[in-house]
Amino acid sequence: MDLFNVYKRWNIEPVCGSGSTLWDAEGQEYLDLYGGHAVISIGHCHPHYVAAVSEQLNKLGFYSNAVQNGLQDTLAAKLGQVSGYPDYHLFLCNSGAEANENALKLASFHTGRSKVLAFGGAFHGRTSGAVSVTDNPKIRAPFNATENVTFVPLNNLAATEKELSTKAYAAVIIEGIQGVAGIQLPTDQFLQELRALCDRTGTLLILDEIQSGCGRTGRFFAHQWAGIQADLVTMAKGLAGGIPIGAVLISPTVQASFGMLGTTFGGNHIACAAAIAVLEVIQSEDLVDRAEQLGAWFREQLQGDPALADYRGRGLMIGLEIKPEYAGLRDRLLYEKHIFTGASGANVIRLLPALNLPEAGARQFVEAWKALTR
Repeated sequence: MDLFNVYKRWNIEPVCGSGSTLWDAEGQEYLDLYGGHAVISIGHCHPHYVAAVSEQLNKLGFYSNAVQNGLQDTLAAKLGQVSGYPDYHLFLCNSGAEANENALKLASFHTGRSKVLAFGGAFHGRTSGAVSVTDNPKIRAPFNATENVTFVPLNNLAATEKELSTKAYAAVIIEGIQGVAGIQLPTDQFLQELRALCDRTGTLLILDEIQSGCGRTGRFFAHQWAGIQADLVTMAKGLAGGIPIGAVLISPTVQASFGMLGTTFGGNHIACAAAIAVLEVIQSEDLVDRAEQLGAWFREQLQGDPALADYRGRGLMIGLEIKPEYAGLRDRLLYEKHIFTGASGANVIRLLPALNLPEAGARQFVEAWKALTR
């Protein structure tokens, strides 16, 4: 048996990591500015993280949600403290797509409505409900229902208001920053107006912070730049350092009933221990502020660069739109300069490094970029 061929992979196998450094099976060293899709928020093999996960694994790796698990309570309290959502409830699952599935389901239960409003360029996951609110027909199978989903352009207030005025929508789902679409930002004003529209029409506002959360943008959640709160916030990626986890932060106005949601593996002991450790490192090392400061440094160094058509993003969620004549720059960064970066299509390089990326690593990238584009 071989693997189902659904991934385009580099011919590189990382086998060891420390901080923002990776080594492959041949011993080649790489600078990691991608973090495996923004997952490695505190760097590879952070000592506190390794100790916490190892200690828990030596005690108990798993039992189901049929029993009490104090680690879930600890995680809920810590996440409420660091996120600015202390009075919200927490539902734990296994991935970002699953978090979005449950948020959409909760919104429909709460409102009794079936329609959802989403935005052009959105990516919310590949499972049935999540992909139905994802604006990419290439990954939507025929059975993935879309009759209850309407897409409008991001930041188009008139189109959004026209739809919500029908009072037929259970929820609006929007990313704090659109990652797959090439680091596209909803404006602060649009988010503020969207919050007000949802309040007026009885629509729940779901903020998908799966990639843009955990302090990446210089706020714990990207939508906090706009000074708003969501009814439901979804998380995953950077929350547990690579151990699968998903989370939904749920407004106190949304009530649960027995059997409404459920999961076998969600909130297991190892995932909770990992997430608690990640949050402790983010807090103790002031990594949210660091993300803002280092992001400002990257913008100062790169904005206006002759290779760039545009610089987008906040903090350490950065989209570098390159001009056509620099096509292939991402591969050159990898194979010539040994630097991992992400991509959105052919012309946007995404930087999603660990929030504790050393200054030397940031300088290394800028020097390599300029060496390849001058």
